[in-house]
Amino acid sequence: MKTVISALAASLAATCVWAQGPELAHDAEYYILKAQHAEQWVQDDAAVDAALAAFRERNGGQPPNIVSVLIDDIGFGEMGIPELNAVRGYETPNINAFSDEAMRMVRMYTEPSCTPTRVAQMTGRLPVRMGMGDTTVDIAGFGLPEDEVTLAEVLKGAGYSTSHVGKWHLGDIAESWAMNQGFDYAQHAIHQQGQLTIFHDDAIREQVSVGIADFDPIYTLDDLFRPDASAMMTVIEGTAEGPIREIRMEAGERWNAAKYDEMNQAFQDKTLDELKRLAAAEKPFFLQYWPMIPLDNTRAGRDGPQSPNGGLYVDKMQLLDQWLGDLFAEIDALGLADNTVVVVMGDNGHFTKYAPQSGFSPMIYKGGKGDTSEGGVRVDAFIRWPGMIEADSLINNIIHVSDLYTTLSRFAGATGFIPTDRLVDGVDQSASILFADEGKGRRDSVIIYSVDKPKAIVKDKLRLNLPAPGESPILAEFYDLYRDTHEKYPVSTEVGAWGGQEFVRILGRHLARKEKYPDTPPAHGVPYEGVENIRPETARAVEAFQIKRASVQQ
Repeated sequence: MKTVISALAASLAATCVWAQGPELAHDAEYYILKAQHAEQWVQDDAAVDAALAAFRERNGGQPPNIVSVLIDDIGFGEMGIPELNAVRGYETPNINAFSDEAMRMVRMYTEPSCTPTRVAQMTGRLPVRMGMGDTTVDIAGFGLPEDEVTLAEVLKGAGYSTSHVGKWHLGDIAESWAMNQGFDYAQHAIHQQGQLTIFHDDAIREQVSVGIADFDPIYTLDDLFRPDASAMMTVIEGTAEGPIREIRMEAGERWNAAKYDEMNQAFQDKTLDELKRLAAAEKPFFLQYWPMIPLDNTRAGRDGPQSPNGGLYVDKMQLLDQWLGDLFAEIDALGLADNTVVVVMGDNGHFTKYAPQSGFSPMIYKGGKGDTSEGGVRVDAFIRWPGMIEADSLINNIIHVSDLYTTLSRFAGATGFIPTDRLVDGVDQSASILFADEGKGRRDSVIIYSVDKPKAIVKDKLRLNLPAPGESPILAEFYDLYRDTHEKYPVSTEVGAWGGQEFVRILGRHLARKEKYPDTPPAHGVPYEGVENIRPETARAVEAFQIKRASVQQ
């Protein structure tokens, strides 16, 4: 049997015409599938090559443009299905119409929260591999290391222009920012909505956040304990060549709900401007838009579309739907639709801490943001490429957000620029997506982490919530995800007798691969260093952070 497997592997390596240079290193489960399906994969790769070559011939020799939209904290079933919109009491007609033109990736798995998902999409790697599995709110002094190779850098290697607008949330140090991670141009917030819609002055007055500045501080000794959202850096703008500046915020100015609305509208406007600018050039482009809404936690100054639901996030989701409708319309007006891959998806489940006033709560799957249950990591995800990806279709095989890294690189002819000196978790799902064939998928499992600890394994239709150290896997909680979307009815007795050890072996192989490709720490540095117009209050906030950091060395 080993001889047969080795022969199949050698055959694959020799005949994959799309491979450039050494093969990518993947996690162990990939090679188990490869050993069983190598001959079919060779045929599928040849068919993908032929389809991509035919597209390029029709497109003047150019690969497709790529537009990627990642929506914050939106659970499965909230977009693309008007009947479920009606159940919830709101409408997303533009996204629903887009879904009719696109493929729904039904089993898209992300990470449990914002930063980890964005890391996985950008690097094709589990965030634990570079210490980026956590989500920070205020000044932290770490971020994505510069030696990680982002999707933007891979596409630039293939001749793409690259631009990012909106949320980023991959660190507050210079090497982690988008314009220093492969984007020719970027305008993005450094932090996230904890600062921008939960901690600010209007939110404090409305008791969205408590204990920051809503009391008499007569007994306060530690003046550095509470963050001042207005002192933290907000939105930066710059190019790969520099300079980088904070924009739309002056010294002494306070951040509030009006500033948050202004920022979100500016991101939308800049995205449309960037689309027009990139379309006017002769190069293929990668435009990434990561909106900050629908998260919006205050009533102060609210306007825009309202819904019978009336939730704080739901109404802003209707506004975002209008904005995405404008984006789709502009793609059509510029004549880009047929030669542009457009991805629209969520980054993780609902922010259930703000339910029900947000208007959102878990609907199809159990749990939400921060949870390792299905509701925390299953999201709506759509991909459109007219003439290449079947419209109004769906695939139900497992896809992880890291797979977009390798798959979009394949569509762009950029696979040869993916690094081969590290483990890449994302696998190429081109054949499954292009041919709308679930049997052509190259993944049937995901390992779900909480920060740096594996908490669950999904394999095929089964899910194991990992037992605590020292507990027998035979007694662990197994779920059949087709029968039980809310993870209420364990089938542990039925599955555990054979599945317990098999799932433990999956984890064991994963950990063994980590020994060969060890995890590394995130990058550390001085927050905001490299921004040329830092405000005095921001400089003082950095000084306070440095005092706290130095305290452990005393």
